[in-house]
Amino acid sequence: MIAKTEMDKKIFELALNTDHKTLGIWAAECAERVLPYFEKKRPENMRPREAIVALREWVRTGIFKMASVRKYSLDAHAAARDVSEDNVARSAARAAGQAMATAHVKTHSIAAALYATTVIRDATNNHEAVIKERQWQYERLVELKKNSEIRD
Repeated sequence: MIAKTEMDKKIFELALNTDHKTLGIWAAECAERVLPYFEKKRPENMRPREAIVALREWVRTGIFKMASVRKYSLDAHAAARDVSEDNVARSAARAAGQAMATAHVKTHSIAAALYATTVIRDATNNHEAVIKERQWQYERLVELKKNSEIRD
């Protein structure tokens, strides 16, 4: 991954130094923030939401089954293909798929956050909204990391 902005670099560096489960929580939150853009387009399609629920279950229990990770992640990406004509909904579903993949490889969390940012960019066409989203992502990850260090 190539960081393009200073905020991208800050998030990337912070993510590299954050524990796996904390990144799972963060990825789920990033994806959940934009999930309504998908659900508005396809309210009957629960695959992206199920991916986030499965990720939260992994964070809670620590039980990792690669078959489940692949299923939920790939199902969310399949849901994204189902709305290929809608960039916003597609990116929201991809955020959920990448979030779930965080259970396998922690750096997928960064992709989940980037897809969430893409949703905001395409939905609002507002540079300030994109900056605000990235700032929230960074601040939230700082907070989650701090809380995880207190628990340890």
